[in-house]
Amino acid sequence: MALRNAAVAAAGQWTDPDDGIRYPSGEVHAWERGRNETVCGLSLSRSRLARFPHVSWSDVQPESGRHAEEVQAVCRRCRAALGARRDDRGWTRTNPRP
Repeated sequence: MALRNAAVAAAGQWTDPDDGIRYPSGEVHAWERGRNETVCGLSLSRSRLARFPHVSWSDVQPESGRHAEEVQAVCRRCRAALGARRDDRGWTRTNPRP
């Protein structure tokens, strides 16, 4: 299920001192509006995740840098469900075997 307009649910929040708007911090998950669970299947209430309907999923990606200042981790399962590329690996092979 590829969601184009997924919002964000996060473990924490911080408030921007300039405009007074709250933004996600800590571990972030993709969340579809109108549902009580994240894209990866976590229950919002049992996991104690805060909803951020005004923040889109693309804004909390570390590559964008828009609202990702306080984000410490992005859920791998949510990222894969929303179309992350498979060849974006966090490791590189430096000395391959013959």
